[in-house]
Amino acid sequence: MAGNSFGNIFKLTTFGESHGEAIGGIIDGCPAGLAIDFEAINQEMQRRKPGQSTIVTQRKEEDEVRFLSGIFEGVTTGTSIGFVIENTNQKSKDYSHIKDVYRPSHADYTYDKKYGVRDYRGGGRSSARETASRVAAGAIAKQLLKGITCNAFVSSVGDIYIDKPYQDLDFSKTEDTAVRCPDLATAEKMISRIKEIKKEGDTIGGTVTCVIKNVPVGLGEPVFDKLHAELGKAMLSINAVKGFEYGSGFCGTKMKGSEHNDSINPDGTTKSNLSGGIQGGISNGMDIYFRVAFKPVATIMQFQETIDSDGNVVKMQGKGRHDPCVVPRAVPIVEAMAALVIADYWLANKISKI
Repeated sequence: MAGNSFGNIFKLTTFGESHGEAIGGIIDGCPAGLAIDFEAINQEMQRRKPGQSTIVTQRKEEDEVRFLSGIFEGVTTGTSIGFVIENTNQKSKDYSHIKDVYRPSHADYTYDKKYGVRDYRGGGRSSARETASRVAAGAIAKQLLKGITCNAFVSSVGDIYIDKPYQDLDFSKTEDTAVRCPDLATAEKMISRIKEIKKEGDTIGGTVTCVIKNVPVGLGEPVFDKLHAELGKAMLSINAVKGFEYGSGFCGTKMKGSEHNDSINPDGTTKSNLSGGIQGGISNGMDIYFRVAFKPVATIMQFQETIDSDGNVVKMQGKGRHDPCVVPRAVPIVEAMAALVIADYWLANKISKI
């Protein structure tokens, strides 16, 4: 299976399956001399881990990261950083009923047809459990990017959304509620909606918005490696993501050029930021902001019609522990992937000119 690595200079390769012994990763390209804050890494893992509230999956995993190489006496050595995250709460029997059945909107069918073999236990490699490795690597990338911040938050659940610009939000309140929405009144509505959906044995989607601040001018390349293209690739690689837009996004299509253009101030900043901090594929020093759309989780506790591996039409029902809405736990994943992209381009920019 190809496609297990992300990045060019700051590069992450992940391994492992949802119900295997462990998942983990290898980080290449992290410079030597970076003092690692292990507690900060643990805090990021706690934000993503299952079982943290009543509105997420109740699988219990501590998600403790054990580093195997590349760090000596708390400081990076410049060599490959290897780490593992042990799986301790697998319940593979929860999936025995779908051993020969393809779950609607899952990777079951496509994996089986492509590889001729499929790990049905939680989806194996296709499971969102893999994203724990991304969060661990993203936590290190965040520490490398001193001064640059990545703040993500839940901006909508179903048709409930924050109706104010991100500039009016207090990101310090994002962690105050289980749904990770910094607008607390909207957060309560989101939580109530998720609980309703869960009782129905159904799932619901939503969006996560991310704001990257203090990005220097000049990150990104002007042709195939545009900064926004890599951010899009990063976000679309996350399980359940169905869309990505940055800056004015699709709303910009309704505007005239005279309305959409960002007038430039003498100091290089812009009066507006409809460009989303990126012009010509290169960061312009303004806030980079984007929105990521997540579909409803495919596993639902209702009967659905599907087919088995022999092509027979059958009915199946989800069992076990699953998220009724993925967006609360997706927040740290979006931040991690954003940090990996920015770290990669930040390092590349150091060799872009004399």
